Amino acid sequence: MSQNYSLPPLSRRGFLAGAGGTVAGLAAANAASGQPQNLPSIPGEATGRPFPDAELQMPLPPGERLGWAVVGVGSFALNHVIPAITRSQTCELTALVSGNAEKAARVAENYGVPDASVYSYDNFDDIANDDTIDIVYIVLPNGLHAEYTIRALEAGKHVMCEKPMANTVQECRDMIAAAEAADRKLMIAYRAHFEPHNQRALQMKQDGEFGDVKMLLGHTMRTLDLSRPRDEWRVLRELAGGGSMMDIGIYALNGALYFLEEAPTRLVATIENPPDDVRFQEVEDMMTAQLQFDSGALANLATSYTMNENRIQLLGTGGSGLLNPATSYSGNKLVEIGELGTRTVPVGQTAATQFTGEIDHLSRAVLESFEPRTPGAMGLRDVALIKAMYASAERDSWVELNPDGTMVDA
Repeated sequence: MSQNYSLPPLSRRGFLAGAGGTVAGLAAANAASGQPQNLPSIPGEATGRPFPDAELQMPLPPGERLGWAVVGVGSFALNHVIPAITRSQTCELTALVSGNAEKAARVAENYGVPDASVYSYDNFDDIANDDTIDIVYIVLPNGLHAEYTIRALEAGKHVMCEKPMANTVQECRDMIAAAEAADRKLMIAYRAHFEPHNQRALQMKQDGEFGDVKMLLGHTMRTLDLSRPRDEWRVLRELAGGGSMMDIGIYALNGALYFLEEAPTRLVATIENPPDDVRFQEVEDMMTAQLQFDSGALANLATSYTMNENRIQLLGTGGSGLLNPATSYSGNKLVEIGELGTRTVPVGQTAATQFTGEIDHLSRAVLESFEPRTPGAMGLRDVALIKAMYASAERDSWVELNPDGTMVDA
């Protein structure tokens, strides 16, 4: 049994002077007071101490880091993906792929990427001959995910693919098959799985701090702005695959399954579009969906391209946890609500670590040969569920689901 005791008052100067800079003076004081005397030897001068137990993993030496190529050098890549690679513990930016040669050259110069490792979409397949590339990060419109993921895998590279995984269930299956054929890792970039506030909320739920969680509310919305180039392709079904649910609502969907830790058995969905809004001729604006689970839990999801909301709430018999914002790039917050009131839950890290977290995770999955936490199967499941939502909205009825998210009668 450990003993709790306090040391007698002793100044730093008195300590060092007491016994020639050793612990003898302190040990003598302890002996006089009846305290334990098995104290370690502590030097009284600057000296090299033993290597401490690191609270964080040490970064890999530069020569052992994996090389990452970023495909698609747009706003998200420039503001979040590439900076995260430079902050990572396991990798370095070694190549770029872009359709804009001038932009790619400028980014390459700023980040030290050699000219020989700057590719266009025309010579993309030449990455197979670039030994500096180990992993390819696909940051392209949804409709291009399958093509470039499969081509990267066939080039012998591991792949991180942005969400949603692809536009169709079959494309997702083809991507998974290509990864298996190439014996390479395929991970979907569900960054919220590596976001500290989301991780803390899941731990609290698993520890029973909310009681029995019976319901989840997920509202993830943002305003679609066609004045921004990054939003232009999102109104085209061929490139986007769908509207707000594919783009932003997928965070609420994936979050529901992340927190409830089970697959839904049935769902029903409704779509509503403004009648004369040019943005919604091919894709949806508003969607609501309700998911039922074998445990009896319910998830109510809402998404929109004409409102702004980003919150996920776990409702349990002993209280609730509210993430608001839930899946933003920064500024996320977790609040616990219970009988004793409301408190902001302290989380030691900032939301920005979600980007380096997912990147380092895939690098370590490659180096240590384990399955990524957010694999292709998860991406396929979510795309299948979104397609089931579209079918439900069209039929105006509930649809039954298989464990992999596909519809029973598909």
